[in-house]
Amino acid sequence: MRKKTCPVRIKAAGEQDGTEDGVFEAIVAAYNLDSVGDKIVPGAFADTLAEWKASGDPIPVLWSHMSHDPDYHIGYVEDAEERDEGLWVRARIDLDEPKASKVYKLLKGRRVRQFSFAYDIQEGGWIEKTDGEDGSDGYYELRKLKLYEVGPTLIGANQETELLTVKNPPADTPPRPAPEARPSVKAGRTLSAKNETALRDALAKIAESTDAIETVLSSLDSGDEDKSTGPASTPPAPSAEAPSTAASSALLRASLALLDAESQPLTA
Repeated sequence: MRKKTCPVRIKAAGEQDGTEDGVFEAIVAAYNLDSVGDKIVPGAFADTLAEWKASGDPIPVLWSHMSHDPDYHIGYVEDAEERDEGLWVRARIDLDEPKASKVYKLLKGRRVRQFSFAYDIQEGGWIEKTDGEDGSDGYYELRKLKLYEVGPTLIGANQETELLTVKNPPADTPPRPAPEARPSVKAGRTLSAKNETALRDALAKIAESTDAIETVLSSLDSGDEDKSTGPASTPPAPSAEAPSTAASSALLRASLALLDAESQPLTA
């Protein structure tokens, strides 16, 4: 899942702008060339907006993509459509929630003036520059996008967004590939079925090896006890640095559990 942010001008936020208290309007994606070399094509959101409408579910409004914290799920989109300037939304903030209410106050005070949206590319391609076009070497055209969420953020990328608009990649965004290598679709942060199967097969083999090791260690312990002939032949105390059979087994199984946990699918 990718993210874009852009500086915006709030079109309306609250009763002083002619909307209900807790409601704002913004352009959250613009059609101009942005600072990372992308250009959204008008109509890129048509299918995804239709899918959201058909589902009956609202598009979430998040503060700065913080999906991991329920407190930052600050509202929902009541209406959305593509306009000449870009993707327009009207959204309602949960004013009964402290963090959501704080964000709304920042919006009304114009102290936060940028928006962002999370998306995947379903169709796209590199466009070579022609005379008279923006972009030094060309740009990546975003033709069809899948929208996941929108929301205000402090830092953005497209200077044409307004509160009506937004865009800018986060600091940890990886370098963009060369034009010929740029993918048309961005995969989510999940293990492929093939890789997950291979990892689980490896875990199963490690588990079998662990059982075999436990058997060998147990037999060695039993053999040492059989060799003891009486009080005079007291076995040496085990070294503090040498783990017992039980400790070795516990360590191996803890490592397996950790590997298994790390093999679970990740969410973006």
